[in-house]
Amino acid sequence: MTSTMMPPRATARPGRGGFGRQLHAEWTKFRTVQGWVWSAVGALLTICLVGLLATAASNTSDPDGSSALPVGPGGEAVNDSFTFVHQQLRGDGTLTVSVSSLAGVVTTSPTDSKAGLAPWAKAGIIVKDGLDQGSAYAAMMVTGAHGVRMQYDYTHDTAGTTGTVSHRTPRWLRLKRSGDTLTGYESSDGAHWTEVGHADLTGLSATPQVGLFVTSPSVEDGTGTGTGFAPAVATGTFDQVLLGGGWTNGSWRTGQVGGDAGTSGSYSQHTKGGATPSGSGFAITGAGDIAPVVGGPAGSGVRTIENFLVGAFAGLIVMVVVGAGYITVEYRRGMIGVTLAASPRRGRVLVAKALVVGSVAFTIGVAAAAVMVPLGGQRSESNGFPVLTVPTATELRVIVGTGLLLAVASVFALAVGTILRRSAVAITVVVVGMVLPYLLAAASLLPDGAAEWLLRVTPAAGFAIQQSVERYDQVVTVYAPSSGYFPLAPWAGFAVLCAYAAAVFAAAMVLLRRRDV
Repeated sequence: MTSTMMPPRATARPGRGGFGRQLHAEWTKFRTVQGWVWSAVGALLTICLVGLLATAASNTSDPDGSSALPVGPGGEAVNDSFTFVHQQLRGDGTLTVSVSSLAGVVTTSPTDSKAGLAPWAKAGIIVKDGLDQGSAYAAMMVTGAHGVRMQYDYTHDTAGTTGTVSHRTPRWLRLKRSGDTLTGYESSDGAHWTEVGHADLTGLSATPQVGLFVTSPSVEDGTGTGTGFAPAVATGTFDQVLLGGGWTNGSWRTGQVGGDAGTSGSYSQHTKGGATPSGSGFAITGAGDIAPVVGGPAGSGVRTIENFLVGAFAGLIVMVVVGAGYITVEYRRGMIGVTLAASPRRGRVLVAKALVVGSVAFTIGVAAAAVMVPLGGQRSESNGFPVLTVPTATELRVIVGTGLLLAVASVFALAVGTILRRSAVAITVVVVGMVLPYLLAAASLLPDGAAEWLLRVTPAAGFAIQQSVERYDQVVTVYAPSSGYFPLAPWAGFAVLCAYAAAVFAAAMVLLRRRDV
């Protein structure tokens, strides 16, 4: 007698299907509770409405928005104002100068001025792709207090020799063009040269503007009411000007790049920019800056992406309420026992809830930011406020980061709610730990040191993901939380929030598995 052994019938893995069903059940639960759905919609509307209110004011000093900021090659808003002695030169060659002095004047009132030099006052040589503001460039320069520098395309800065210049200790500078590559050199005697750096300016014109420049940003000035900035100008003396390689001497022209170059702000009647021949060189006076625009007092009068998303903290509070209530309401109504009976693997239940509420919060945050960033910029410009342009990658990071911020905060609240089992207490803990430090720091209610400390060690560090303004060593401003600057980099600050959320979520899973419902 022969028997046939049939293989056992394959069964579906319960893990995947089980979690899929659990996730679907939690999503169904969320969308069928109108209070949660309308709260999520309310979070989106709150972010947008608060952002619209923040952009409602008009700039009475520039009602038509004529002071729009130029944009550099990298997509960032820039300052590009200086006195320029220049000529158009074709092909490759070198420009060499000696700088024997750099002095300045600070104007403290409409009637008073004093000798003074901004630390980042600049006098040097530049190869610039046209006279339009924001065009690509490479420059070698001496500065008021930071020695020799090579800078290019506004955001790049390379240090050379330290120290100041004088008639006894002049500094020789040289720029060499070879195709799209500019190489900067310095020398103390004009005979022995040291390379400082090089810049690759892809697409540089065959006939760029080449010459000498001087510019000076405002000087940081402490007052009885805080830190201010006094307008300043600088004068550089160039003793010799030599062209080499394929460049030969032509006629030099003096001009101003940028309408406000060569004057010291509102006190411009005291100091004017310009150039006069001095021996075989020039004495050039100028004001302004060649640098990225930043926030704080140095960038007063401009708006940033963060201004349009000021309502994110309010929307976050709404989503914290939703996240905490998504679990505590089941404890309050005695439904948690039914949920866990249907899904005995308790950790899976909490993960499913986290995915649902986190996904909803992420969608709300991204949608609100995607609407407010372009809309806020349009409203600000129509009301006369220039908007601080940032690279596309930064803009996308802020938009996606707003969604991530709301998502992690919601999961954080869900985990706290799981541990504490009461909505009011859980919401209070999250708001006090995350939102309150952010508000205290941003509203200048704490000293800068204390505010920075809070934004390093509390979950409020996560708000750094929304920062679009960058910190540049070569630009002076007040880099403080009240000016939009976080002490941690955007992703580093967000990682702090994620660490808090992960730790609390892990504790919530352990407690949910071990204790009775």
